[in-house]
Amino acid sequence: MITVRSRLLLAAILASLLPFFVAPALRAATAAAEADSPYAKAVAVTPLLKTQTDGAGQPIVYPADGPAEVSAVLVEIAPGRQTNWHRHPVPCFGYMLEGEVRVELAGGETRTFRAGEAFAEVVNVLHNGTNPGPGPARLVMFVTGTAGRPYAEKTPAPAAATPAAP
Repeated sequence: MITVRSRLLLAAILASLLPFFVAPALRAATAAAEADSPYAKAVAVTPLLKTQTDGAGQPIVYPADGPAEVSAVLVEIAPGRQTNWHRHPVPCFGYMLEGEVRVELAGGETRTFRAGEAFAEVVNVLHNGTNPGPGPARLVMFVTGTAGRPYAEKTPAPAAATPAAP
């Protein structure tokens, strides 16, 4: 007959043996992950965004009409202000540093991005970004464009959309 005491003793023995089985597996998994990483152990790499499509779900296509140029720009939008309607003819990617930005697409769809979020911008889709928050909205935008060409084009507001700011 198995008593409660013998069950507890068996559980204690099994629990004490668990590290001998789990620890080697964890060490092996960690070693394999470190072997695959090009960085030193002290460097933490956290993926923020990995996508093959832009913010509208279209495949990302890099421009081929001239020498490639990559830019990083800091965008700051004051509370209650907006970017005005525009479009990007090239792929752009953003990372929100502070605050939030609500993006309205020409078709009426809206998306809100908050501090700590990474996102792919829409390409060749009219959109307007607004800061609905009480503080500044700050984001870093990375642009994969063509040297000498603009990465944003100002456009009139589409019908039935938020009018542009003066």
